[in-house]
Amino acid sequence: MSAMPSGDYVIRPVRAREWGAVRELRLAALRDPVAHLAFLDTYQDAVTLPDAYWRQRTENAAEGAGGARQFVAEAGDGSWVGTVTVLIEEAGTTDWAGFTVERRQGHLAGVYVVPEHRGDGPAKALFDAALEWAWGRGTERVRLIVHQGNARALGFYRKAGFVESGVTVPLAGKPDERELEMVAERPPRPEGRSDR
Repeated sequence: MSAMPSGDYVIRPVRAREWGAVRELRLAALRDPVAHLAFLDTYQDAVTLPDAYWRQRTENAAEGAGGARQFVAEAGDGSWVGTVTVLIEEAGTTDWAGFTVERRQGHLAGVYVVPEHRGDGPAKALFDAALEWAWGRGTERVRLIVHQGNARALGFYRKAGFVESGVTVPLAGKPDERELEMVAERPPRPEGRSDR
């Protein structure tokens, strides 16, 4: 997938050599005021990870890699202002929460847009790219997990066409807090078309 312009942004997959920029954007995300609701890891842990970790993470999600793709939104000045990663989960495997994956699906993670660009369009453009990539790999649905208290994210995900599936995931060490699974089903294919 090549870069695609979206308004004032270019949406594209990361390149393996961009591990430093991937690291910096992730650390910025983990410093966000709602990071404790949005991400499983913390800034304090992530900042101590070695360069080799960031290189491998970026290589695994770079253009040309297999079952994962990280997209970034570039502003007109070339700065990265948002990101989303989509992972392909195979039917019959066990996911990170211990549930069996029932059908081939995409899983969106690591959603982040810098505060100055929220509401300007990069989040929707990132989601469009991630969904297009997932549908192109034969997924039947795409899901994401969101903390029940992350109202801003819940609102955006609903606006982007995701609905609550009814599956909830308890947070480790916080029995009163839950995360919600939200899903988008693959749109019907136009008559006479297939992906293969």
